[in-house]
Amino acid sequence: MNNNPVGVFDSGVGGVTVVKAIQEELPREHLIYFGDTARFPYGPRPLDEVKKYVFEICEYLIGQDVKLIVIACNTGTAAGLKDAQKNFNVPILGVIEPGARGAVLATKNRKIGVIGTKGTIESHAYDEAIHALDAGVEVKSGACPRFVDFAEGRGGQDGDILEVAQEYLYPLLDAGIDTLILGCTHYPILRDVIQQTVGSSVTLISSADETALEVKETLVRRGLLNDGKNHPHDKFIVTGDRTSFLTLSQSFLGRDISKVEEAV
Repeated sequence: MNNNPVGVFDSGVGGVTVVKAIQEELPREHLIYFGDTARFPYGPRPLDEVKKYVFEICEYLIGQDVKLIVIACNTGTAAGLKDAQKNFNVPILGVIEPGARGAVLATKNRKIGVIGTKGTIESHAYDEAIHALDAGVEVKSGACPRFVDFAEGRGGQDGDILEVAQEYLYPLLDAGIDTLILGCTHYPILRDVIQQTVGSSVTLISSADETALEVKETLVRRGLLNDGKNHPHDKFIVTGDRTSFLTLSQSFLGRDISKVEEAV
């Protein structure tokens, strides 16, 4: 047993979808969420720059005595997961391998679509993770940068999102996919419109849900579960504006957050 918190971080508020999924799987665990909102978004940035941010935040969370870290950002995972695992002495998980594994298990025709930020798609990290599990799977990827803006309420008029979703997703449907990985932690917020666009015959895989299952398995196998004697408490820390983060994160979680701290 280990009652230290689990650390989760993202470039902004999207990783809160991972927090929600972890809370549902592991309601006794304490969580610390770090949103690097001052440097949001990571997607358009060079991967070397994002890797530097990943290392900085891992060091910060280890200073908070976390027992495990989740890089709840697909771009951050692509840029820094492997090197972070080599350089830090706590278990560090990303969101790409769990999503890839869930998709490979779900697909029937072995044609998988992946949507994500420009940085995630251009890294080919999902392609590599999927092909490590099944080299015969066909992968069709597409960057969907405007989805993040819609998820955070900055996308434009309500009707515009259907047109944008069709523009992004129809080429993947034309490729014959039967499974689609939501390769950005913001995208589960748009699950309904994405499902409406691709149709009920396409299975959506949330990297947030799959990552929560991996966190649970890791804590169980390593004997790190919280003993449940104390009521779980979560801490939210951001590098930028706290007010907008509070509003959005409460919407994502579906519950109130008492306080958001500023990183020091």
